[in-house]
Formats: sequence, C-alpha cells, structure tokens
Amino acid sequence: MSTLASLQMLIDSLNSTAPSNRTNETANRSSAWCQGVFIPNELFLTLGLVSLVENVLVVVAIIKNRNLHSPMHYFICCLAVSDILVSVSNLVETLFMLLMEHGMLLLQTSIIRQVDNVIDMMICSSVVSSLSFLGAIAVDRYLTIFYALRYHSIMTMQRAVVIIVGIWVASTISSSLFIAYYKNSAVILCLIGFFLSMLILVVGLYIHMFSLAHHHARNISSLQKKRTIHQMTSMKGAVTLTILLGVFFMCWSPFFLHLTLIVTCPKNPFCTCFFNYFNLFLILIICNSVIDPLIYAFRSQELRKTLKEVVLCSW
Repeated sequence: MSTLASLQMLIDSLNSTAPSNRTNETANRSSAWCQGVFIPNELFLTLGLVSLVENVLVVVAIIKNRNLHSPMHYFICCLAVSDILVSVSNLVETLFMLLMEHGMLLLQTSIIRQVDNVIDMMICSSVVSSLSFLGAIAVDRYLTIFYALRYHSIMTMQRAVVIIVGIWVASTISSSLFIAYYKNSAVILCLIGFFLSMLILVVGLYIHMFSLAHHHARNISSLQKKRTIHQMTSMKGAVTLTILLGVFFMCWSPFFLHLTLIVTCPKNPFCTCFFNYFNLFLILIICNSVIDPLIYAFRSQELRKTLKEVVLCSW
C-alpha cells in the first residue's frame, strides 16, 4: 500500500521521529535491501476478499450448527469476527486508494483523516480482541483438561457471554484511546506490553497443559478410559489453538517488532531500512486472517462438515 497504510497513526509516529529525507536517501543507497518490497494494491484487495469470505463462512457455520454452540467455538467465532475487521478495513482502504489513484474519487483532507481514524480503530480493535480471545481460548482449554468434571459449572454460557462482551468493550475503548493519543510513545509501549504479556500468559498455560497432560496420560489406568477419551478430545482442541497461536505470532511479530523499533531506534540506519518493509508486515497480518479459517476447518471435522453444507446451500 502507499501513503495511506492500515495503521496511519503509526506511520505518523514514524514520520515524526524519523530522520530527514536526505538521511533516508543515503541509507537507502547504502544497501539494496533498504528499498523495501513493492506490493500492488490489487494483492491487498484480493487477500482481503478471500479472508472476508472465509471468516464469514466460519461465523455462519458456527451459528448454524447447534453442536458448535459451546464457549470454545463462541470464542473462535469472535476470533473470526476479529479477522473480519482486518479484512473489511483492508478492503475499504484499498478501494479508497484505487479510486483516488484513478481520479474517480476526490476527498478533502479532513474526510481522509476521518476515514483513516475509523480504519485505524478497526485494526487496533482487531489486534486487541484477537490476543484477548486467544487468551480466553487458552484458559478454556486449560479448564477442559484439568477441571474436566467441573468444567460446565465453571465455564457456563452466561460467563462466556460476559467474557465476550467484556473483551469487545475493552477492545473498543482501548482502540479509541490509541487513536486519540497516537502521538504519545506510551501508547505504542502499552500495545507492545499487552502483546508480550498475552504471549507469556498463553505460552505459559500451554506449556503447563502439555507437560501435565503428558504426565497424566502415562499414569492413567484402564478403568479411566472414558476420561482418557475426553482428555484426548480436549488435547486435540489445545493442539488446534496452539497452531492458531503459532500462526498469529509469526504473522504479527514483524509488525510488533516494527513498533518496538519506532520507540527504541527511530534514527538508526538499520531501523530505517526495516521500516521500509511495513507493507510486507501488513500482508502478513492479512495472511493470518486468511490462514485461520483453514486451520478451523482442517482441525474440526464437525466445522468442516458444516462449512461444506453452507457453501452448497449458498450455491
């Protein structure tokens, strides 16, 4: 994408702390890799459409199939909605840019700024809610494995709804604050801190889950076969969410590294070269939204079956 990238507030922060154009040109000439990667707007548009269709199908499938009406699948549904926010913001921005580049749309600077703020808010809400729902899913899997007999009394549907509403409200408020105070470095530090804290929480839970589950699997007796089957099902869900977690952090880590460098070394030649790859980081974020539904379908036979029914019915 060109000047109107998905997180314009972060670009503004970069511009406010970056060296002069002459320094940037010198750094670019010193190394070929500083030129960055050109990514056409059509690629953003295509990936956004694919991601939007995939995640809408996931949401429809979970709503349609009563067997998928469980706290974990509701959290997955909300995770898909977070990906939809990324897709919609990407599509809206790309369409605006294509129309403006071809002279088919003329807007005042104030209107462009308002559109950017809406897009930025959607992106911030998406990343905060995605991290939060990944954490909620990790806690849910932890409860199913180690508190199997009490799980339905602990994680009730009412509590799941309260958690979902709380996450969306917190995501909306925090994204509004990010947009309002985007020039303050503390805002970026808060976002980075939230990313790292959720990473530590989720990774810690999964390490504990798999280590204890492996220990229990070796010690469980044949008289507890029923519980073994339940634990195997829960572990399959934990493995699925581990894959989701790994893909999320692989796709989002370059972006958060970008934010970290903005705060720590905005004038360093290496950092300024790294900033030129921001469009590539945006592509990785959109790819995460494309990959997530494929993981849902690949790991869940019930969801895969429902997705096929939804697609056939749509035809």
